[in-house]
Amino acid sequence: MKITRRNFIKSTGLSFAGIGITAKKKVLSSLSKTNESEKLLLKDPDQPKPAPKNYDRLPLDWYKKTVKRLREKAGARGVDAVILADSWNMTYFTGNFMTRTERPCWVVIPVKENALFWYTPGLDNELVKSWWCTDMEYYYDFPHTEGGYPDKGKVVKGNTVDLFEWLLKGLKKRGLGDKVLGFDSEFTPSRMKKVKKTLPKAQIQDISDICIKMRMVKTKEEIALCQRSMDYFSKIHAFGRDYILERGTDATDFEIRHALEEYGTELILKDIKRDGKPHNAVGIRVGIGCRTGMGTAYPHPNQFHHNKIKKGDSLQIAGIVTIGGYGGELYRYYQLSPWDAHREKVWEVVTEACRIQERESKAGVTCGEVAYKVHKYQANQGKDIQKLLYQRVAHGQGMEGHQPPYIALGDQTVLKEGMTFSVEPGLFDPENGFGYNPSDLLLVTKKKGVLMGSVPYSKEWMFLKL
Repeated sequence: MKITRRNFIKSTGLSFAGIGITAKKKVLSSLSKTNESEKLLLKDPDQPKPAPKNYDRLPLDWYKKTVKRLREKAGARGVDAVILADSWNMTYFTGNFMTRTERPCWVVIPVKENALFWYTPGLDNELVKSWWCTDMEYYYDFPHTEGGYPDKGKVVKGNTVDLFEWLLKGLKKRGLGDKVLGFDSEFTPSRMKKVKKTLPKAQIQDISDICIKMRMVKTKEEIALCQRSMDYFSKIHAFGRDYILERGTDATDFEIRHALEEYGTELILKDIKRDGKPHNAVGIRVGIGCRTGMGTAYPHPNQFHHNKIKKGDSLQIAGIVTIGGYGGELYRYYQLSPWDAHREKVWEVVTEACRIQERESKAGVTCGEVAYKVHKYQANQGKDIQKLLYQRVAHGQGMEGHQPPYIALGDQTVLKEGMTFSVEPGLFDPENGFGYNPSDLLLVTKKKGVLMGSVPYSKEWMFLKL
């Protein structure tokens, strides 16, 4: 049975002519207790077991085992030390969630020594020393002046330090000046010139492919945290559906976005153990988006979304939720009454395309094969659908959001168990002012892709009468 705004209001006893701070709190409180839409969530028995509530992040032991694997892979290429500069690599391999800005930072990992050396800006000293650190060197801040350490009473100016050369000199002091150094990026000619000047006997290897390939395939611990995040995210979507039914055309997409972020934050943080100190309550993100009407007609609209909900709108609730750095996207595309046959057809094509990606995303096939089957189905639905195709099917999902590989015609990467992807075979119709853009967190298994969100892909869920 479809839930309409009228019978929802009747069942909850809620009605508003307008909304202020006090009224909003009442809505949030009442809806969180009603949970009408939460009853419609579908728990797939193939979904992995979520991490328990006291498992808010990966433990230090997980990172040490992961670094051990990194050492083995780099050592097999003859590398003597790994140097990480990419912020996502540093977070993934060390577990130290630090805010990265323009300030350079490096982690040095000797291949034959169980050690972690940091070269860091001074403002991160306490974060570094209080987590996993064998030794560290720091510069005061960026740009750094030679000998300038106000924290030691040394206030000097001028003589700006080239911090990359500062790192290279640090490697030399550690006996790595004539070794094979594996960096997680390819060097520009100007950077290689500095290496030749400071470490003329060193050899440089780009090991970025080792790093990203490790990050692409998730371990059971990572997957469990992803599932925990997606379970929360599914409840946030249920709350959002209730909120739309309650507020209807009195609300804006801006209001819905912020109501869901507040609800989701309270939902998740009540289960997170934290004492205000570093290294707990890390990697938590509750980023919810909402757009209605014309704003849904474009894959990446560039306007600010503050629009009144109108009957006949398509509406999207989107976003990313993570715990301990793990989770992913979960979008749902709504159609508010009235609608026509064209919108129903577009919705049906998008929904079936999601199912095709789910069925075809099994270990052993290539990304391009999955993309081909989805796009072939879409294109076969006629020219009225073909012209609504604007984007690839999906991207890999990791800590940074988008990561390789991609469910795209040009990606021949072979799917492996443990890879995770978005689910985005959306269709966009600027001419008629609407679009349907889905997403989910899809886990590759031996037999199929498993959707880790529990929000239905059904007309009952997404076709709403206000």
